[in-house]
Amino acid sequence: MKKKIKEVIVVEGRDDISAVKAAVDAEIIQTNGFAIRKKGNIEKLRVAYENKGIIVLTDPDFVGAELRKYILKFFPEAKQAYISRKEGSKDGDVGVENATPEAIIKALENAKCEVVQNSETTFSMNILMDYKLSGAPESKDLREKLGTELRIGYSNAKQFLSKLNRYGITMEEFLNAMDKIEKTKD
Repeated sequence: MKKKIKEVIVVEGRDDISAVKAAVDAEIIQTNGFAIRKKGNIEKLRVAYENKGIIVLTDPDFVGAELRKYILKFFPEAKQAYISRKEGSKDGDVGVENATPEAIIKALENAKCEVVQNSETTFSMNILMDYKLSGAPESKDLREKLGTELRIGYSNAKQFLSKLNRYGITMEEFLNAMDKIEKTKD
């Protein structure tokens, strides 16, 4: 069984996500390299950083080092995971996507990642449906408002459910945010 990591892991590309998911169970944010500079991308990292913490795992090359420096300007307390050039090399290509699951796990352990032992699930799809966050005409709009209020961003229902549980949102926080949204309707 794969270790479940508390922090959100920040990687460069789609193939990096696949490599990390093969090694551990974790939420992962893809920067698309320097596309992270686009509006909203740093805010997405900020939400993860404030709610769960982030671990930066970029490629062991010049671009990866520059991207890491850029991210650390905003989040100086972010944990940093490193794979070596040797661990990330395959057929002349260097990157996290080439690392073995063992190398990725070792890098995350060296970064002092927090392993979640007993992940309690507070929210279920039934709760989302009860609060009209799924399966109702106004669900999309309501998830967008609640995501903004809770600072977890907009997602489809399945991803929203995952974020509620992964970010450790309490039922009290959820209900308070729902009340606030309900009051703004009046």
